[in-house]
Amino acid sequence: MAKKITSKSEDFSQWYQDVIREAKLADHSPVRGSMVIRPNGFALWENMKEALDQMFKDTGHENAYFPLFIPKSFLSKEAQHVEGFAKECAVVTHSRLKSANGGVEVDPESKLEEELIVRPTSETIIWDSYRNWIQSYRDLPILINQWANVVRWEMRTRLFLRTMEFLWQEGHTAHATKEEAVEETRRMLEVYRTFAEEFMAMPVITGVKTESERFAGAVDTYCIETLLQDNKALQAGTSHFLGQNFAKAFDVKFQSSEGQHEYVWATSWGVSTRLIGGLIMTHSDDQGLIIPPKLAPSQVVIVPIWKSEEEKTGVLDYCGEIIKELKELNVRVKLDDRENMSPGWKFNEHEAAGIPVRLTIGPRDLKNNNAELARRDTGNKEITDRQGLARKVADLLTTIQDELFEAAQNRIESNTHSVDSYESFKEIIENEGGFVYAHWDGTAETEEKIKEETKATIRCIPLEEGEEGECMVTGKPSRQKVLFARAY
Repeated sequence: MAKKITSKSEDFSQWYQDVIREAKLADHSPVRGSMVIRPNGFALWENMKEALDQMFKDTGHENAYFPLFIPKSFLSKEAQHVEGFAKECAVVTHSRLKSANGGVEVDPESKLEEELIVRPTSETIIWDSYRNWIQSYRDLPILINQWANVVRWEMRTRLFLRTMEFLWQEGHTAHATKEEAVEETRRMLEVYRTFAEEFMAMPVITGVKTESERFAGAVDTYCIETLLQDNKALQAGTSHFLGQNFAKAFDVKFQSSEGQHEYVWATSWGVSTRLIGGLIMTHSDDQGLIIPPKLAPSQVVIVPIWKSEEEKTGVLDYCGEIIKELKELNVRVKLDDRENMSPGWKFNEHEAAGIPVRLTIGPRDLKNNNAELARRDTGNKEITDRQGLARKVADLLTTIQDELFEAAQNRIESNTHSVDSYESFKEIIENEGGFVYAHWDGTAETEEKIKEETKATIRCIPLEEGEEGECMVTGKPSRQKVLFARAY
């Protein structure tokens, strides 16, 4: 490759940047904190989007689109919401430019009567619409999802994990009862867990956030948390029970079947392109990206090798037959028949890009009726018979998917600890990292003390109830152990 990938053990942060560069996933843009998502990165996002979109539709949701710009007054209607996002908002104050001194400047006469906020999230603009859509219990539930971009004015950014502008989906639902809304919140959390584990091969812990960590304006925030290869945690998705907060803020009521006027119950939920960052840090190695087969834009690459035109014709015909058989098994395959680079260069490029399986085929393979098969995840190579090759590759892709999940799960389990004393907690957090289960007394004061002293935060309160005990810091009663980690 043109540049070397830094070893994970040497500098994990630089390794992450190098993998993104060599896999051609994204570039930094001229606008600080924003990114250019390159075709390889966008193809990966499209596969994530396609899988999630089908899961949303299978649970009864429909897609819609709402405006990018939100009147400033809308954010003022829900106090917790505006407080949570006030420091991250990009504000549009004028509507045009004018020529000046050989360039352009803001036309002072175009100042807007009311400033517009570039959406950091869409609850406010969506609930303004829901007020017009909902009159009766017959109009409920409303199950809407939006695929969009949002802007949050981040000061410290990292490609995919935290950028000023990012792509995401945001679900926004309205219900007649609290029970229905809570059920929806938990249902979508399970959709995220299923996607993370079955498509991304990324094991996650599900739980609920503490009050200090929940979404601005939510009653409860549920989350999926994973542990990356540097033993830091990543919040990979959230699902929020909003209660009636936004319905009250925007006066969204419905007439019940008994004729009573009641406020609607709400949820919102979302995942973003930070999932790509999570995928990179879960599976990849010092050679570059590793992608689980279910999400790989190309699951198989075929590299043909020839020296003469006669050999070229025979090898490409042979490759064409294999490609046809693979496509019949719904395997995503590409042929790399570029003539302006060596096979070695191609191997390195495809390895860095994380294509799960590589087939190399030359004149000798035609003669012997076989092919060289290489796995990206293990690096193992073998000569395999042409007969039944397509089926073998398809089965291997399933094996790779399963083994990537198993490897990640084993890594997380070996880096998950349970402690009772604060001294043990601090020692593990400082020297090893990882997930640490420990008792906490439920107070914001103790939570903040732990964060200040160790830089570890409560990632979630697990949904499965545990044994009661004593807080590791104060000795006060604790209902169950909660999950701590240092995090992105």
